[in-house]
Amino acid sequence: MKAVIVAGGEHASGDERELADADLVIAADSGANWLDAIGVRPHRLIGDLDSADAGVVERLRANAIPVDVHPVDKEAAVDSGADDIVILGWQGGAVDHLAANLLLLAAPLRAGTMLCLRAGVTVARAVHGPGRLTIDGPPGTRVSLLPIGPVDGVTTQGLHWALEDDHLEPGSTRGLANLVESPEATVWVDSGRLLVIEITEEHGGTG
Repeated sequence: MKAVIVAGGEHASGDERELADADLVIAADSGANWLDAIGVRPHRLIGDLDSADAGVVERLRANAIPVDVHPVDKEAAVDSGADDIVILGWQGGAVDHLAANLLLLAAPLRAGTMLCLRAGVTVARAVHGPGRLTIDGPPGTRVSLLPIGPVDGVTTQGLHWALEDDHLEPGSTRGLANLVESPEATVWVDSGRLLVIEITEEHGGTG
């Protein structure tokens, strides 16, 4: 089951495509404003509602859309049975909010659940050891591997600069700005948590 959580940050061109096959669309605060602007009605509105347009909120209530004050959006999606969770509108605004959104990926999830932050050509996910992650992007996609705490047993396949049973520490640049060389490139981790950020150029390749 795919759930899309729409936050109130910046939205990139093409973000709305993620909504087409979503089983559940959750608006988080002012994410409801963006959905209203593109003519999409969420299944649920959550948050403290301090940034959601009052008129939008009232229209949702008038259409019997549940409005929940203060729940945690990621947990709301998990509790609804979603195993594929995509967050849109996570970029922009204050740097502390941006960092907090990225660190959502480090939180433990129910087994079999994948959390992904998407913004146009940028995709951010995490691999929790022991585990593996297949890169979505085509050859030429830029990939950065950023450790959250010490990470052991990092092995890559299909990336230009290979890692083999490596150890990465926070602040290390060894995983920064790699390139996908073959389809379905893969990252393995024995232990620890590793952010995997992919940036695919609009017209293919990063040069």
